[in-house]
This record gives sequence, C-alpha cells and structure tokens, in this order.
Amino acid sequence: MKAGLNRRALFIVNPNARSGRRPIAPVREMLQSGGLMLVDAAPADGETLSDVISRKRDACDLVIVGGGDGTLNAAAAGLVDTGLPLGVLPLGTANDFARTIGIPADPLDAARLILSSTPQPIDLGEVNGHLFFNVASIGFSAELASELTEKAKKRWGKLGYAIVAARLLARSRLFTAYVEHDGSVDEIRTMQVSVGNGRHYGGGMTVEQTATADDGRLDFYSLEVDHWWRLLTLLPSLRKGTQGQWDDVRAFRTTEVIVKTSKPRAVNTDGDLTTWTPAHFRIRAQAIRVFAPASSNSNPGSTRSLRAANAV
Repeated sequence: MKAGLNRRALFIVNPNARSGRRPIAPVREMLQSGGLMLVDAAPADGETLSDVISRKRDACDLVIVGGGDGTLNAAAAGLVDTGLPLGVLPLGTANDFARTIGIPADPLDAARLILSSTPQPIDLGEVNGHLFFNVASIGFSAELASELTEKAKKRWGKLGYAIVAARLLARSRLFTAYVEHDGSVDEIRTMQVSVGNGRHYGGGMTVEQTATADDGRLDFYSLEVDHWWRLLTLLPSLRKGTQGQWDDVRAFRTTEVIVKTSKPRAVNTDGDLTTWTPAHFRIRAQAIRVFAPASSNSNPGSTRSLRAANAV
C-alpha cells in the first residue's frame, strides 16, 4: 500500500521535541501535494498519543508522527491497536528508530519517503506490557534517563547524554540480577542490562551490529565490568555493537527473557522510565507497519530476508 491520492493521514507533531518547533509548513505542503489529506490532532486532557490514534482510527488511513523516540513510544500502543501504518518525521534528539530502519534525518526527505514507499512490517519489544521500539534497560541507562531532563536534551542534544553519563559513571555500582531465558537461570553482577528490539539507541549506541527491527529476536547484553573505567575501553564496541565479543559482556539473542532483582529497579524504555523489575521481556514480531525503505532492515539473519529466500 502506498500513500496515494485522497488518503487521509492523522498528522501529529510533538512541539516539545527538540526540533518540534522548526518550520513544518514545507513538510505539510509536500505531503499534501503528494495526495495526502492531513487530519490534525493532539491529545485532549487526560489523553495519551495512543488514545488519539485509537479515537481517530476511522478518520484516517495512516498516521504521521513528528517527534523523537519518546513520541513514537507514546504512539506504539495506538498503532498496534488500530493496525494503521506509521510515517515518521524525525524531530527528536537522537531519532534512533529512524536511523535503525533507514528513515532520512531531514524531515522533508522523510516526508518524501512516506509518499513513495510501502509500509514494512516492524517488530516491537515489550516489557511488563509496555511497548518499545529501540531498547529497554535496567541499571546505568535507567539512571541516565532519570537525570537527563528535557531541558538538557533540548539545550545540549546528544552532548547532553555524554555530560550526564560522565557524572553518573563515577558513582555507578554493580547490582545482582537473575536472568531467565531459554530454559536457564543465571545469577549475574552487572552495571547494566539492555534488551534491544532495533539496532540503535541512546543517541549513538548500538545494541548489536547485525540487529534489525524485523528479525523476530531480542538482543540481550549485560555489562559485567569490575570498574567504571572499563566502560571507557568498551565505548568503541558499544557504539559499533560488538560488545558481545568481550569477556565481561554477556550477550545472547532470544524471544523472551525475565530479569529479576532483589529490590525493584526502574526500567527505561526508549528513554522514559515506564516500569520496574521483575521485568518480563518478549518480542512482538511484525507488530506494526512503517513507511521505510524496503531494504533498510534486511540482513542475512532478518525474518524478511529469510522469507524472501524461502520464496525463491
């Protein structure tokens, strides 16, 4: 399905996103000239973004969301509920999901992609009923999310992550967790547990270098380092997604994993704290459809590539 003539697009832009106040008129003009009728909407008092999507399901054929990863996360439940395809205008600080599936960083180019592409099936992660596009984490990243204010993200952008992270590193401590997956239970001492659906997160980090958002798997890793300075040597690998090759990083792929801790710990999903341990993670394969380049997610291990290979 392509967004063609007379199709109605629910159009939602988060004005609080880092680039949400940039001129949006040229984007609107491009979408309308391409045959879309834009239906503007915003949450009413007490409503979530997902509530708006569900309420407007009969008034639109697709949903266009302008914002960052947090804005997309807020729309996830509504997209799953309605089955409406998603067009993304990357206006946030990091835009990790857009980067993962090959959506251009420039909003005009992203709008052009919505008009020209076909919706692709995309997986979502889920933890304790909360959906996520990129990654959910326990430990250091959750602490980072709690301290990185919206004001700091707007002012400093990706640099804000580094500033706050450096301050947190000096006081970080390992914690004990129990990891259940694929018939085994492991007791670990870790600084951070991360469970990824896509490839990129955290404004420049990579969950796993070959991960895609359509491979039907979750990528787990645990940073079991002895000292905070060890993360400095790991940083290049964390950016490339090759940290699983290190001895003090536990990494595996699965479709379901449970993480328990002796006391409740916050879980960060796509940059926001949404739930607590014990945390039950699972994959929601092909949960939504997103306007994206047809080959952006494909690699030899992706479910889309396997389906294509089996069809030959």
